[in-house]
Amino acid sequence: MSPMNRRSMLGLLGGAAAWPLAARAQGAKSSVIGFLTSTPPERFADGMRAFREGLKETGYIEGRNVAIEYSWAENDRLPELAADLVRRGVSVIATGGATPAALAAKSATTKIPIVFQIGTDPVALGLVASLNHPGGNVTGVTSLNAELGRKRLEVLHELLPTAATLAVLVNPTNPTSAENQTKSVLSAAGGLNLQLHVLQASTEHDFDAVFATLTELRASGLLIGPDPLFVTRSGQLAALAARKAVPTISPYREFALAGGMMSYGGSLMDQYRLVGVYTGRILRGEKPADLPVQQSSKVEMIVNLKTAKAFGLSVPLPLLGRADEVIE
Repeated sequence: MSPMNRRSMLGLLGGAAAWPLAARAQGAKSSVIGFLTSTPPERFADGMRAFREGLKETGYIEGRNVAIEYSWAENDRLPELAADLVRRGVSVIATGGATPAALAAKSATTKIPIVFQIGTDPVALGLVASLNHPGGNVTGVTSLNAELGRKRLEVLHELLPTAATLAVLVNPTNPTSAENQTKSVLSAAGGLNLQLHVLQASTEHDFDAVFATLTELRASGLLIGPDPLFVTRSGQLAALAARKAVPTISPYREFALAGGMMSYGGSLMDQYRLVGVYTGRILRGEKPADLPVQQSSKVEMIVNLKTAKAFGLSVPLPLLGRADEVIE
């Protein structure tokens, strides 16, 4: 997508008009944030609103005293766009849409501050030296969402106590997250005496085949792993799960709101708000090396009781009692 096309999409996010970067950067009061993500803008409006809320908490309002240069791309173009933001001389690079954007930004610069949002361990990825002392020019927010995979499997097993076979869906083009998720849930499955099949989808065109395989495997339920593809296609996944009557749990509330049976995971909106806060603090003069990586502690469970009833399932009362939200 060209820079001009990217700017033309700003209206979808309610952002400021697209001004030439040089003009926006003029004056001591003006700072420019480069926002890099693989998530399409039409599916990222809520995340950007949360990011702006975090900026506002630190005194920055888009179009008034800060400008945001948005860069949207598929994973293979992220390095190119990260390098473009560096050439443009942005003040801070904020990344969303998980690991690839953060790695692309880090590879592009060792000088411009970077604030990431990811769902995996940033130390293992080499983004930071440690959570408490990031070092260098990079810090951010992690939900360690893959580590919640074990809990999601336990919740699905609680809903389906007689199930012997379940499946987990991962994205092979996001190998670090896929590997972490797979290890976590396979370990948990052994303790629950469950047979767990690992299924893969790298694009939305793979989803039909995934659900066809579920039928062939006679799997009683599906666990969706954390991945930008799966959150941005929550509605499509929820519709397929409903059509095939497959009880499914996702890390993302968007899935349950779209008609999926359950979600359990960290709040993405809280994470993007925290990214906005850190970006604002860096604009005020703080250094990424001095800002510990934040682990978002806000975890929420949503149960779509309407969907469960349509599947003929009775949700255990203890599970309903622990839910943050029940959709009836």
